[in-house]
Amino acid sequence: MKNRTLRNTAPLPKGAVLVAIEKGTGTRLIRENGVDRLRIGVNDTPHTLRTLRVAVRKIIEEARRHEAPIIVIDDVRALANGLEILDRELGELVAYNLSLASYTFSKYKSTVPKRSIEVCFRNPNKALSEGIDRGLLLASCVNATRDIANTPGGDMTPRVLADEAKRMLRGTKASVKVLGVKEIARLKMGALLGVAKGAQEEPRFIVIEYKGGNPKEAPIVFVGKGITFDTGGLSMKPADAMLDMHLDMSGGAAVIGALRAIALLKVKRNVIGLIPAAENSVSGESFRPGDILTTMSGKTVDVLNTDAEGRLVLADALTYAERYKPKLVVDIATLTGAALVALGQHASAIMTKDDTIASRVSEMGETTGDYVWRLPLWDEYVKYTKGIHGDIANIQSSGNTRYGGAINGGAFLSHFAGKYPWVHIDMAPRMTPAPGDHLAKGATGEPTALLVKIAESY
Repeated sequence: MKNRTLRNTAPLPKGAVLVAIEKGTGTRLIRENGVDRLRIGVNDTPHTLRTLRVAVRKIIEEARRHEAPIIVIDDVRALANGLEILDRELGELVAYNLSLASYTFSKYKSTVPKRSIEVCFRNPNKALSEGIDRGLLLASCVNATRDIANTPGGDMTPRVLADEAKRMLRGTKASVKVLGVKEIARLKMGALLGVAKGAQEEPRFIVIEYKGGNPKEAPIVFVGKGITFDTGGLSMKPADAMLDMHLDMSGGAAVIGALRAIALLKVKRNVIGLIPAAENSVSGESFRPGDILTTMSGKTVDVLNTDAEGRLVLADALTYAERYKPKLVVDIATLTGAALVALGQHASAIMTKDDTIASRVSEMGETTGDYVWRLPLWDEYVKYTKGIHGDIANIQSSGNTRYGGAINGGAFLSHFAGKYPWVHIDMAPRMTPAPGDHLAKGATGEPTALLVKIAESY
């Protein structure tokens, strides 16, 4: 999204449409005094943060429908429609959501659609301007995250994902280190190596370090699942379930995007990003149901299903996180279809045994628009992860295995996250937009903004 600021006395750019708010419902384009006005109806009921986000995104949808190349937000404050919100926060929310709604992924189009819209803000005050600038910066990082996630698996391999991390962080104070097969083997990351066995593309372990805080301050660590394509392995997925599996590295992409935003915003915290990257492919070398993998922690895992591979690569990354003595670890993964069954498409699932962490992350999600909902991680669930011949099983090994699949994934990960405060985000419900989100098809870029807020506020 292009943007600029107009003074009240400046003439409207040629072809511009003035966005105006009026009471009522519906949207209409009218011409008044020689000026095209896109009148957007709002109900008498004041906005909430949730309804305001949707209303702002609809502006872009309506501008496209009326083929308006330039829109002018005449009064940013009027968009709030009675919501009590500070100018800086309002400017950020409006600019951020306008930019998210403007995004399209057209890299592979032979003819690029003319869908770019320029947005002008008329004479915003200082606080609104600061918020607009932050919102645009944050949205640029989220949209870059969407670009990475939307790239087909044949082009976004573990090696390319590592290159993208370097490119995204180049010129910032964050450093990127990429471990290859030999280094991964030396670390005894048997789970990551096991998942990657069937692929021609070798795995990578991506380490991003941003040191913006006191050198003695314990860091926050983000761990993102980086499965660049997931066939399900020998426990192969049905064809229709495999179509979007280039998006199975959305958690890893979100970590890269969040670290870029954190670095550009010069957040005064120490933040680490860890991304175990691999393809889960099918070949004569693939790991098998019945195999037993030895993780970096030394714990062994019964592989009961090769399509439960994300939790395996995360297990090694969660163990690697221990070396940082972190004050908080957040793992982000498109981990289970069961999370979709439980929550639908409007919220990611979170799991933690710490009530304070759960509460704070939920509140931050309401602030950023990356909504989350807590599922239980009680000891009663952990017993179902007991191994048969190994220490742990990678899917439910006892009880009725039809139930609680999302919780089982979190319970499995809890075996490797016992040495620090930890929360698991199963973002499978938010991998792609829900109906009514007014976002382009493909990746949402969530929960990039939530990770930035955690780094700033935790």
